[in-house]
Amino acid sequence: MSDQTASDLSWHDWLTTTSPHSRRQARLGQLYRQWLAFRKNPAAMAGLAIVVALLLVAAFAPLIAPHDPLAQALDKRLLPPSGVNWFGTDSLGRDIFSRIVWGARVTLVIVMLVVITVGPLGLLIGCAAGYLGGWVDVVLMRITDVFLAFPRLVLALAFVAALGPGLENAVIAIAFTAWPPYARVARAETMIIRNADYIAAIRLQGASQARIVLKHVVPMCMPSLIVRTTLDMAGIILTAAGLGFLGLGAQPPIPEWGAMISAGREQIFDQWWVATFPGLAICIVALGFNLLGDGLRDVLDAR
Repeated sequence: MSDQTASDLSWHDWLTTTSPHSRRQARLGQLYRQWLAFRKNPAAMAGLAIVVALLLVAAFAPLIAPHDPLAQALDKRLLPPSGVNWFGTDSLGRDIFSRIVWGARVTLVIVMLVVITVGPLGLLIGCAAGYLGGWVDVVLMRITDVFLAFPRLVLALAFVAALGPGLENAVIAIAFTAWPPYARVARAETMIIRNADYIAAIRLQGASQARIVLKHVVPMCMPSLIVRTTLDMAGIILTAAGLGFLGLGAQPPIPEWGAMISAGREQIFDQWWVATFPGLAICIVALGFNLLGDGLRDVLDAR
């Protein structure tokens, strides 16, 4: 047996041991076992590959895009897909493939900003409502119900109409409408955790309610929140594309996939490629996040 094989076996045994010698080893072993379970799911691995591809395309857009996404060439307008313009050109002669590649950055920025905003907000509201209970729970959940009573896109349209069109306002509008499901999930988890024996022991030691929520309840809710976040990214992308399609999201000439579909809807029958390829990009990315979320749910959710 080679030294490399022996080294691999030793690391495998060290990570999968049932008697870890430190907290670090236990945590690394848990992550390693979760990864082993995750990679057995072909659909989840396909979703991970799509998401990683999106990240790489967004990171290396200047190297991948063969043309300037904003450069207009009216003598090359509405050209079909070819070796020069892989996805054809739009009504202003801009290369559609290059615009889709750069549009991945816009989509990723919207998703990350929304997730960074709504994740902590929904987690804190849900944990506070579930742990404190009483009138705090009633007030926070009734506010949550008000937001859940309206379809997300309709509510986002109302916020954007009040704030005005633009990428920043679209992010704010989506964030305002996306937090209620996170709060619901966190509340349900917290109502189970708050009755655990170790929470009672911590309470008897004199820990404050804020410390119990932030140090002990919130970390236990994180796995469910991660799964919910991953599954919700597809909805965020579709909402952002819907706002862009209606002209309320990213404004021209920013290459945003929803706005690209809107620009190509007039040529959908004659020049199908103008709207088809941005639509396929949205479908593939949304599918990737859904598959990744399903795989994470199978691994992280013990039930």
